[in-house]
Amino acid sequence: MSTFILAFGFFLVVVLAMAIGYIVQQKSISGSCGGLGALGIDKACDCPEPCDRKKARLEREAIRQKKLQEWKQNQII
Repeated sequence: MSTFILAFGFFLVVVLAMAIGYIVQQKSISGSCGGLGALGIDKACDCPEPCDRKKARLEREAIRQKKLQEWKQNQII
């Protein structure tokens, strides 16, 4: 049991040290390879058109924006 507590304490100290290092450096977290931008890829998928879920989300957002514009036009100041 003491081995488990000692190992847990060690990992807790390591995580705490990494958290303090992250806070002190004030950098954003990034991968070692630089991400997809380093490979020249602008988006996560190479599909010529968005998938059905994204199309539905974009359509909902367009409807929402249209309703907001209508609301702003009819708003009494």
